[in-house]
Amino acid sequence: MKKITIDPITRLEGHGKIEIFLDEQGNATNAYLQIPELKGFEQFCVGRPVEELPRITPRICGVCPTTHHMASAKTVDAVYNVQPTETAVKIRKVIYDAFMMEDHLLHFFFLGGPDFIVGPGAPPEERNILGVVGKVGVEIGKKVIDIRRRLRLIVTTLGGRVIHPVCGLPGGVSRGIKEEERIQFLQIAKDSVEFAKFTLQTFDDIVVKNKVYLELITGDIYKHETHYMGLVDENNKVNFYDGKIRVVDPDGKEIAKFEGKDYLDHIVERVEPWSYVKFPYLKNVGWKGFEDGKDSGVYRVAPLARLNVSDGMTTPLAQIEYEKMFSALGGKPAHNTLAFHWARLVEVMYAAEDLVSLLEDKSIISDDIRNIPTETPTEGVGVVEAPRGLLIHHYKTDPEGLVTGVNMIVATVGNSAAISMSIAKAAQKLIKNGNVDQKILNMVEMAFRPYDPCLACSTHSLPGETQLIVNIYDKDKNKIKTIRRD
Repeated sequence: MKKITIDPITRLEGHGKIEIFLDEQGNATNAYLQIPELKGFEQFCVGRPVEELPRITPRICGVCPTTHHMASAKTVDAVYNVQPTETAVKIRKVIYDAFMMEDHLLHFFFLGGPDFIVGPGAPPEERNILGVVGKVGVEIGKKVIDIRRRLRLIVTTLGGRVIHPVCGLPGGVSRGIKEEERIQFLQIAKDSVEFAKFTLQTFDDIVVKNKVYLELITGDIYKHETHYMGLVDENNKVNFYDGKIRVVDPDGKEIAKFEGKDYLDHIVERVEPWSYVKFPYLKNVGWKGFEDGKDSGVYRVAPLARLNVSDGMTTPLAQIEYEKMFSALGGKPAHNTLAFHWARLVEVMYAAEDLVSLLEDKSIISDDIRNIPTETPTEGVGVVEAPRGLLIHHYKTDPEGLVTGVNMIVATVGNSAAISMSIAKAAQKLIKNGNVDQKILNMVEMAFRPYDPCLACSTHSLPGETQLIVNIYDKDKNKIKTIRRD
């Protein structure tokens, strides 16, 4: 049996490789996404004061630290059994909307978008942001950079830092919004709505109206009928910051709806010997392996999943785009993996519109930004929607507030089983009779990019030693030694 290795895989956060196995006829029989990096945040949070975790856990990742900060702040609220003030929640949501939009734009223009804007068969050196700028023009490139810079200004100002925010406190936030800041941020939000319109129109012009691309999105190569999971509000509308976790089956039927604190009644985590990533599944459905369908407990999270589990958007322009997308895909739930890119842009519009709504409310400049905790800390769960899907933090403490246990199910982990399935199916559909070229290998990689995986977040240690194999090479790339810990 022959093997093809894609190492490293490209245009994602973190490091990984894909190994594709071929039979004697040169047909792909299976493929595996292997994650060699390891971080043990659950373990080294133990023993820390719990109120420090909103400043520690964002260090998991430099791409989505705001997500971990918000999930951690909500978890610490729960540990102390304290509710943030209305103003504090609004400020957290402003930070979060700004972050979600700029992160989604990062993925579309820098990571996933080149496969469509430049084309899956373009030379590797062109499938990047420079290739995108070459296709859409330098002025558009400048606008992308400018809007992301301005959105990050909101996060920096209110969060304290743009990369690793420090604003979340048990029961609230560390600073409020001044009136002059509200006016400045409101203009950024309104400009963001216009940029969202432009981005969706760009996607429509380049992708939706391109018959080849649309057939790729709706075809069978990138399609899996799975369960879906995401946060919804009381009306089953998409909500990034709060709500209940809703699960629908491959037919779109609701099979569960629960509070974040009850996640262990619905989700089970498992491991495989070939990756440091965990593979969660639905407890009440069961693990049937890397299979899709109603009988498989594999579920998906992230933008398309959020839209699949919802009954719509809470903002008008995003609702129009929501309806347009599902109409083009033949209804909901949509199982087309490449449509995660489309759903991501619908969420860009939602985040921008929601940001406008929050900042038009002048009550957001109130000084009432924190409720001081008074109860003994115990245990808590906090849940938010990361750009990459549902993020769960769970902390336990002693009576002094020192952490005794941490569990995190990060967004990419929620999709880990589905990502493996998507890569394997794409390889099996595309690699026949030993015919492999750069375009085909990139199209195999296109199976994971819609999930926007963040492998820095997703690799965590289970208690005990982990397998480690280190190969040492000389300057001529000859392997001279292997050190093993099996």
